[in-house]
Amino acid sequence: MMRRIRNQIFQALLSGEASGVSVYRLIDGQDASLPEFFQLLHQLENEGLIKVEGGKVSLTRKGLELCRELNIKSTDVSCQHCGRTGYSIEGLFQDVMENYREIAAERPEAIELYDQGFISLDGVIRRVEFVYERGDLANSKIFVVGDDDLFSIAAALTGMPKKVTAVDIDERLVNFINKVADEFSLPVEARVYDVQQAFPDEFRSKYHVFVTDPVETIPGLKLFLSRGVSTLEGPGCSGYFGITTLEASRKKWYQIQQMIYEMGFIITDLRRKFSVYPQDEKNFFRYQEKLPIVRKLGAEVDHNWYTSTLFRIEAVREPRPIVEGEMIIDEKVYKDDESWATPY
Repeated sequence: MMRRIRNQIFQALLSGEASGVSVYRLIDGQDASLPEFFQLLHQLENEGLIKVEGGKVSLTRKGLELCRELNIKSTDVSCQHCGRTGYSIEGLFQDVMENYREIAAERPEAIELYDQGFISLDGVIRRVEFVYERGDLANSKIFVVGDDDLFSIAAALTGMPKKVTAVDIDERLVNFINKVADEFSLPVEARVYDVQQAFPDEFRSKYHVFVTDPVETIPGLKLFLSRGVSTLEGPGCSGYFGITTLEASRKKWYQIQQMIYEMGFIITDLRRKFSVYPQDEKNFFRYQEKLPIVRKLGAEVDHNWYTSTLFRIEAVREPRPIVEGEMIIDEKVYKDDESWATPY
């Protein structure tokens, strides 16, 4: 895998300016985990192939020669008009976007206590569009596990879902969602709930779709996905969630896929880099000095580098959550050895 990641780094550096490429742009242009990327960056520097200075990375003469030897070239093949997602925001969804933008401007700021962070405004609407395209939005009952993104509000603003329920540990967020739902007469209800507590029976087997962005530790993934799975009525129901490669290595992805199959689901869609977590005065980059990767690199964030892959899974048999009752694991829910973008 490291050969491939090295190629990605060299391709990004060849397309950069002579003054160098932001180290955070390099992170965004590759798909190793943060610990793996950091190790490779130092290896390339020690081999005299790159120079790292002031948060900028550039190829040395030796590095340029190696690129020529390996026939590595650089060209931008990503779509410049849709945020690399394949979805434009037009018509009905443009109207939803405008209303959602005004609402989201008043949301509570993310706090590190709950490892909060939200995706971009257009990213939320494109996620709603994707759910719509897959036939999971109209006349559906949707359950959201953790709603930093205010997905419940964005989905309901389309006028399509029958019911949306959101649960979150943060009372500020729950109160905000309920206030907005009341003001706009939306079929949305939010409740305070900690995923570590036993799951309420009133939500079991009542919904068609669940949506979540789980913390990326194995215990956290088991909890968040199990809570979402617990809400589904049966075969044919679906779930949507985001996973990064930055805080989830290939070995962890393997474990995630094992979980998915064990719970009775198949993966129908993977949308790489579908969601980006932007620099925003209310988002988690406000406390970037507490992120291990920022401390290790010694450079301030200057690029929206934290992106996640959107999964869609579908039940092919009766959904069976891995975690049924209470599971108190405290900090282990939020942090492990790969959590280099989680505040310490």
